[in-house]
Amino acid sequence: MQFLGRLLDTVSSVSTLFTNPYRVKDVPLSDYSGTGRLQLRLEGRLVLYKNSTSQSWDCLLLCPETPTVALRLFQVCSEDEAVACFSQYSLKLQPFYESVSLKPESAQLIVDCIRNHPDWSTAHIAVETGQRECLKHNHVQSKINVQDSSGRTPLHLACERGDVGCVRELLEESQARTNIKDHNGDTAMHYAAKQDSPSVIQALGSQLCPGVNELNSNGEAPLHVACRLGRVQAVRALLEGGAKCDVMGGTGYPIHTAMKYSEKECVVEILKADGGQLQAEDPVYGGIPLHWSKNAEVCRLLLDSGSAVNYLSQTGESPLHILTKRGRFEASMVLLTHGANPNLKGQNGDTALHLAMKMDHMDLIKALIVFGADVRSHNDLGETPGLLAARSSKGANRKIMLDMLCSVGAQRCHPPARSPAPARPPAPEHSRPTSHFKLPPSIGFEPMFQKQSPGGDHNTCGVKTAKSHNRKLERLLCLDGGGIKGLVLIQVLIALEKETGRPTRELFDWVAGTSTGGILALAIIHGKSMEYLRCLYFRMKEQVFKGSRPYESAPLEDFLKKEFGEDTKMTDIQYPRVMVTSVLADRHPGELHMFRNYDPPSLPKEAPYATTASFKPLTIPQGWEDEDVLIIGYTEEPARKRRKVADYEQLVWRAARSSGAAPTYFRPMGRFLDGGLLANNPTLDALAEIHWYNKSLKAAGQSEEVRKVGLVVSLGTGKPPQVMVNSVDVFRPSNPLELAKSIVGAKELGKMLVDCCTDSDGCAVDRARAWCEMTDTLYHRLSPQLSQEVMLDEVGDGVLVDMLWDTQMYLYEKRDVLQALALELLEH
Repeated sequence: MQFLGRLLDTVSSVSTLFTNPYRVKDVPLSDYSGTGRLQLRLEGRLVLYKNSTSQSWDCLLLCPETPTVALRLFQVCSEDEAVACFSQYSLKLQPFYESVSLKPESAQLIVDCIRNHPDWSTAHIAVETGQRECLKHNHVQSKINVQDSSGRTPLHLACERGDVGCVRELLEESQARTNIKDHNGDTAMHYAAKQDSPSVIQALGSQLCPGVNELNSNGEAPLHVACRLGRVQAVRALLEGGAKCDVMGGTGYPIHTAMKYSEKECVVEILKADGGQLQAEDPVYGGIPLHWSKNAEVCRLLLDSGSAVNYLSQTGESPLHILTKRGRFEASMVLLTHGANPNLKGQNGDTALHLAMKMDHMDLIKALIVFGADVRSHNDLGETPGLLAARSSKGANRKIMLDMLCSVGAQRCHPPARSPAPARPPAPEHSRPTSHFKLPPSIGFEPMFQKQSPGGDHNTCGVKTAKSHNRKLERLLCLDGGGIKGLVLIQVLIALEKETGRPTRELFDWVAGTSTGGILALAIIHGKSMEYLRCLYFRMKEQVFKGSRPYESAPLEDFLKKEFGEDTKMTDIQYPRVMVTSVLADRHPGELHMFRNYDPPSLPKEAPYATTASFKPLTIPQGWEDEDVLIIGYTEEPARKRRKVADYEQLVWRAARSSGAAPTYFRPMGRFLDGGLLANNPTLDALAEIHWYNKSLKAAGQSEEVRKVGLVVSLGTGKPPQVMVNSVDVFRPSNPLELAKSIVGAKELGKMLVDCCTDSDGCAVDRARAWCEMTDTLYHRLSPQLSQEVMLDEVGDGVLVDMLWDTQMYLYEKRDVLQALALELLEH
């Protein structure tokens, strides 16, 4: 039996050697009192034994609390290895077993740390293993500021671990120094900045840590480190603890580091602490944070905070140049929609379009041209974008790019005929901010952000609010509905303004619009710049078309209130006259309703439908006198009550919201729905309204005020390509296959019915043209053919740029029509 016991012990010892010879475990002391066990060394409580039976060397830690049981720290088969480990253990283990009662688990952590990090002091080991009680031991106290082979102190380790208890113990009880740097120049604060643990940074800051703004060997302060790693909580704690945002590092200020690594939240915290960092220049290129943008989200954040979009760096490059060179389409679109000038010249006189041509980036080329890039611009070497396309583009892209340029009016790409111009010197310091740039007048960006306050002085933009002269023939502008495709209307109006040299507001006496066209009609009479509106549409689509249909109404209403004013009435601007269509949906059948900024025709008209129902009265823009007024088809109510309803419904933002309340896209605006249900092309309805208006003037004896419409300009939001429909047959199915066919047919039929009801081209245009021809009225219809169907709630920048590109090509094809129309507008 005794033999079997020894055999089992031997097998156990051998298996331990092959598994983990350094595993700490409890062993009976009696096993080491018999024959075959020889004590070789004794240091404090550590004993080294030689086991002649298994030819192993065992190290035991004697525990006074358990006199019959000891901790075996290792069992190895090499005497040299055993002696070396025993020497290490005896040197560094004493403070731990003298301070606390060691268990196998805690002892295992300590001895592993001793063995794996021979350069660590007992203080390092105490921090790494979380033995805070041992930090008070005299031997450990003497090692508090000792550095390991990489220069780290125990405080560095505690900060790296995010152990705020150890950090406080080291700082308050052990007087650990916070200014010691490791071999990379990192202080304890640098280590704390790498972790997202603000409590450690606060603990260091409470001791007035001098390393909070010190640079390491890589030129990084702790704030740079936190920004690089995206440690938002650490950034906030550092800023609260005295870190400065204007500490210049190797690559710039901390905000430049945050931009380099696209850490948006870190940028937000820095700007909260120091808004001046928005224009901080880096030391290498002289670029502001916007030059360092890598994605659309961070780019939008900086621009919304007020960053200068056209700022030139010391290398003479704007943020648009940098993003174009990097091929960042989404971020470039954010710049363009915030007023970036695509014609600014950078290094060698290159515009962003020159750079895009060198890269064969089709989407960027389209976007730049759509936003006004000059295809005929020469750089310092006399090269046009087309010449660069012909030279540098390869493969199929070469022909595509040249055809693209030709389709928007670029001339043949000739090589430069003059000698190269000298290199452009860097822009002087005072010329770099955007406020010093004089943009080309044809681009129209100078007044872009000079928004008019709808309720304020409307003469500030130099546009009169009354007729500048009496015209014999008046002009009517009609704008179709189409959701985000209102960008097409804006692009056409920009081209028309460029041809005439005058804002749209001064070119027309009447403006009618439906849905998105109604919003633009109201924007036109309020003096909004077309370029501004184009940028605004791109910026607001993400906010308005968020989530799934039907969309929340609040973002759209907030947008309208911000642009038109919350209390602005339709009558605050009375010229040009505007009519915005909507549909009264509190009755069946619904009726077309006009929101106006003038008195409606006063002649009584026959009610379209007989009714016994009682409806709220229609709104009148000027308000009513304190007398009872009978409105045909509606019940009589006291005038005071009706005026309150009229004032409420005749606010500009409410009129715009009512006209754009497209079913399934937005909820109704009270009793109003989208005007596109009955008048998506409002031309005939506008002509009928003007006819009744003039007839009322004659009936009132004011024939001298009557003005005939001599010119009608109707603008569409683009025609989608016609596609084949397989079936519109809806029938009662008799089997699953027929059921599938019937469902497909119902879907196609429903789409066709909606398209027919809201069609603004085709028959609607033919009727309007015939009407104008019969009344000797000039009629122009402009609506580009689109290469793909664009949804009313499309948010993809690429799709919208393609839509505007189709519009730009259409305008070039119709340039003769535009020129003739411009002459007609200027003559009448």
